[in-house]
Amino acid sequence: MDLKIHTAYLPHTDPDASIAFYRDTLGWEIRNDVGYEGMRWLTVGPADQPDTNIVLFPPAADPGVTEEEQATIAAMMAKGTYARVNLQSADLDGEFARLQGDVEVVEEPTDQPYGIREAAIRDPAGNLLRINQRA
Repeated sequence: MDLKIHTAYLPHTDPDASIAFYRDTLGWEIRNDVGYEGMRWLTVGPADQPDTNIVLFPPAADPGVTEEEQATIAAMMAKGTYARVNLQSADLDGEFARLQGDVEVVEEPTDQPYGIREAAIRDPAGNLLRINQRA
């Protein structure tokens, strides 16, 4: 079997803040920046993983989402409970030290009972990014 993760999606509320976070803070590439009808979709990813992408999308772009659902999504994003992604680092403490002054910290590096060391931060839209290091 040759299945790989190609693209995952996270919502964003401010494309310029997302670019600053993912490019300038995390050090990732901006691979695509597409505008349509006043909205922008951004594709980002680590330079050393050219086949793995995260598309940052405007949550209001789906015409099938009702206004009530949009309000629920916005409220969940503000709380950081709508979307998340797990990242991995060989040096969690070093990455955390590099990032902590520039990001919203949710959880400092902590040894977890399930065998990893983990920290959590939020991106500008409130998405939860957990950073893991294997034991």
